[in-house]
Amino acid sequence: MYHLAKTLMLQGTASSVGKSLLTAAMCRILRQDGIRVAPFKAQNMALNAAVTPAGGEIGRAQAVQAEAAGLTPTVEMNPILLKPEGGMRSQVVVLGKAAASMTWSEYQERRGEWMKIVDECIARLRREFEVVIIEGAGSPAEINLRSQDLVNMHVAEAAEAPVLLIGDIDRGGVFAQLVGTMELLEAEDRARIAGFVINKFRGDGALLKPALDYLESRYGLPVLGVVPYLERLRIAEEDSVGLDRRPRELSRDPDEVKIVVVRLPGISNYDDFSALEHEPGVAVIYTADTDAIVRCDLAIVPGSKNTMNDLAWMRRRGLDRALASRSRSGGLTLGICGGCQMLGRRIEDPGLVESGDHEADGVGLLPLVTRFESVKRTTQVRAAIAAESIFGDAGEIEGYEIHMGRTVALDGAAAPFRVISRNGSSCDVADGAISNDGATIGTMLHGIFENRRLRCAMLAALRMRKGLPAAAAGAEVADRGAEYDRLADAVRAAVNIAAVKRIAKIA
Repeated sequence: MYHLAKTLMLQGTASSVGKSLLTAAMCRILRQDGIRVAPFKAQNMALNAAVTPAGGEIGRAQAVQAEAAGLTPTVEMNPILLKPEGGMRSQVVVLGKAAASMTWSEYQERRGEWMKIVDECIARLRREFEVVIIEGAGSPAEINLRSQDLVNMHVAEAAEAPVLLIGDIDRGGVFAQLVGTMELLEAEDRARIAGFVINKFRGDGALLKPALDYLESRYGLPVLGVVPYLERLRIAEEDSVGLDRRPRELSRDPDEVKIVVVRLPGISNYDDFSALEHEPGVAVIYTADTDAIVRCDLAIVPGSKNTMNDLAWMRRRGLDRALASRSRSGGLTLGICGGCQMLGRRIEDPGLVESGDHEADGVGLLPLVTRFESVKRTTQVRAAIAAESIFGDAGEIEGYEIHMGRTVALDGAAAPFRVISRNGSSCDVADGAISNDGATIGTMLHGIFENRRLRCAMLAALRMRKGLPAAAAGAEVADRGAEYDRLADAVRAAVNIAAVKRIAKIA
């Protein structure tokens, strides 16, 4: 007879109300309290993804939550990941592997299959841990989607989970959000709600008391806490909505290193740049402004889930010309994954794996050719510096790969890295390319700036090129463990954790 873990589910009044961060906070709090806890999200729609040590692809948020819980992430924590491709289609990743590209109606035709997988994964986690903290998606009150629910109340029922309903006060109308959600829920679903949490509050909490009293009186449920807005957390967000809160214009400070990340429509894994955003003396913006791209100290073309479409978008916006102008003047440009592919000479898609075009000319700044294939590479890697570049002598680094097909250097071009292991197995494979003048670099590796030596070497090179004095770059960037503790401390101070544990029947 298996012991089944206790469960608690965090649902929200809408997307981006902070469910992912609060789930991570609860995982961290319970871990601090000596409880074996795991995260779970049945179905995630996001372009920020992570690779497990076993080579499976899951949502970045669940990898973050696992790390907060002190765990190695597994595909059971996020059995279904939907990665939007455009044209009303998404790549469906099931148990860590890309299964197919589907429309919503095609996806729904297989709902029974997905439901079985979801139920098996939550049951497996409940056999292995003491507590499972479950994250919902969007809102449970989408009345047009209730019959198709796979991730909210279906999971709450399958996992026997009480639900905390979270509202985001920063976007305004939080009490209308909470009351409206409760009123739209079916009676059996409403009965699963065990309390409310208000998130992202800036101000004097005493001002909220009349409204909090109203909620508790109307529904007979406790408001368990009001969580403050937490500035500059270095914890990866689930999707690109978080970019709306980032600066969009170049800093005017002449003593700052200015980095522009091209904000592609299909931008993916933009948490690649989180460590740079938190470096002292560094200003990172996400923009499609051509003038900013030309004038910054480093332009980065990031990863993309829709490489061919985003390449065409860059051409329509004149960003390819802006990048070429940088190159002619010796400005530094970096392409990562899809960005590396776009900066190459050509992208081939003979099987129409990613788009409706068989091939497209790249920006042409790197001697690379990409050929898309149906097999997706998802690996954790170790790599070594392979040639002189702005990355200096960083030694061995860690990162990960998530991409379709092969990107190959031409004309004997130098590569910035050599991959020396994939998912723990030794190899020796050149990665990316460096232009002949050294001004443009491309790599297929995500996560490289989490390596402090590499990050410091690159920022030192940028400062030197700009004529700025050397700085102790990296010294003030908190590691992720410290950030999880900061998040947990803030939530523990704001939320009645003892009451939450009683609701979930956690001893």
